[in-house]
Amino acid sequence: MLLYKQKPKESKGENMMLISISVVGSTGPFRFVVNKKELVAAVLQRALKSYAHLGRLPVLGSDLKEFVLYCSTAAGVDALSPWETIGSRGAVNNFILCKKPPTTQPLPLAAASDQKKSLIKGWINKSLNLKISSN
Repeated sequence: MLLYKQKPKESKGENMMLISISVVGSTGPFRFVVNKKELVAAVLQRALKSYAHLGRLPVLGSDLKEFVLYCSTAAGVDALSPWETIGSRGAVNNFILCKKPPTTQPLPLAAASDQKKSLIKGWINKSLNLKISSN
């Protein structure tokens, strides 16, 4: 007679997955094993450390905020959020690591209008000076 409830045996391998990460501009993908429940930010940090440890080129750096991880399948057009788990996309295990494109800060509206005014004033002054000096 059973007096206690037996826990179902879980294999440690069920939560693990082998991922392959390709870096734009590098020779080929590198692979390592991660837990499916691990956050994308943690995987990204580990990938950058592994990449640097392997001595691969181009040199990437270690700032997580400069990189994004994409699924290499056609279904994964958007970058993975750093807060989602790496296993949330199902059976996807091929990823692409890219640097984020530099963002340009637009000029504030007041600064842009002041710049336009100064250009117009400069043009008017030049055109008036040319007319006066030509007489």
